[in-house]
Order: sequence, then C-alpha cells, then structure tokens
Amino acid sequence: MTPTTFAEANRTLGDNGYRSEAATNIVSLRVWTDGEQCVSCWRMSWRERLSALLFGRVWLQVLSGDNQPPVALTVGRSPFEKGYDPDHAG
Repeated sequence: MTPTTFAEANRTLGDNGYRSEAATNIVSLRVWTDGEQCVSCWRMSWRERLSALLFGRVWLQVLSGDNQPPVALTVGRSPFEKGYDPDHAG
C-alpha cells in the first residue's frame, strides 16, 4: 500500500530520521489531525486488492518496540462524509 493525499489533509508527518532493519523506506505522510487523532489515506495496488478480496486480511505494522498505540483500520470512501459509520463502511 502507498500513502496518498486527500482533500481534508492538513499536516505532513515527515521522516524523523528513524531507521531499523524493518524501516528503510520511510516517506512523508499527509494526514488530517485535530490534535487528538491523525487520519491518513492509503491506496492498494491491484495485487493488494485481489489479496484482500481473496483472503480478507489487512495487516498493520507499527514500528514500536514492545507496545502499540491505539489504532483503527477502516474501509470506505471517506471517514469525513456525513453519516459515515466505520462499523458499516464498505
């Protein structure tokens, strides 16, 4: 998956210089933030779409040694649309 920009994005998270064996290709990330949460948008390749369709799995990797911050994965057109329900997005 690759990060993509979106109309509501209001900040860019930059490469902070962090490097490890697992993190070698870090790029800037456009996000929307209200100071309490950040939302980013990712685009799947056709191969990734097919894999998600066949296997129904998306994996989240967080580069954090021994814990993981609260995160959420949603699927849908936009979490910014009126009436958007992440539990019933499609």
